[in-house]
Amino acid sequence: MYTRVLVLRFPPDITDKPLVCRLARDFDLDFNILKAEILPEEEGLMVLELSGHKKNVSEGLKYLKAQGVKIKSVAQQIRRNEDVCIHCGACTGICPTNALTIDPETAYVNFEPSKCKGCEFCLIVCPVRAMEIKFAKEKV
Repeated sequence: MYTRVLVLRFPPDITDKPLVCRLARDFDLDFNILKAEILPEEEGLMVLELSGHKKNVSEGLKYLKAQGVKIKSVAQQIRRNEDVCIHCGACTGICPTNALTIDPETAYVNFEPSKCKGCEFCLIVCPVRAMEIKFAKEKV
């Protein structure tokens, strides 16, 4: 079983199409939607874990690209710069995998890299830019 975690960006004109369902039906792929923000007539964003035979994953990605979906691999590692973090908790509310949580006793933000899927949402909301990204060599 081959698994990829991807960030998909859907153009506004295709957000009403069942593209992800076709991945399961036509390419025999399993999917887990980790995060999705898709509204009619607006760009859609989805963080998707896709699993199946490597050939089927490749064919499914070709299909998505042909439909106009922009695909970005999440082959990267997120890390927190402890010297910069102020433990404000802004990242905890947006993290889809609960890799970032607030300790109820200390009010500090805990980060569990093993739970992180690399969606980059924490990078966007961190007011002091304590969350950093280290890219891997793998690309889509």
